[in-house]
Amino acid sequence: MGLISEVLLLPFAPVRGGGWAIRQVLEEAERIYYDPATVRAELARLEEQLEAGEITEEEFDRQEDELLDRLEIATRTSAGLGNGTAP
Repeated sequence: MGLISEVLLLPFAPVRGGGWAIRQVLEEAERIYYDPATVRAELARLEEQLEAGEITEEEFDRQEDELLDRLEIATRTSAGLGNGTAP
């Protein structure tokens, strides 16, 4: 951008900076959400809850399916990127 457009858009700088910050937070949240280690830890916790009688078999099956779907997405995504991280 030219100097004139930068000067004219200066009042909007906080908005542009805020948008960048929000994108960074969302990217990190997605990285953690699809991290295979995180999903495996949640699967282990879920199994502990089932064994302790805190959840029913049906609830376990439902949550396990969701976690396995996340793990599959994470595996496919990390294989596609080649760096071991999700988007």
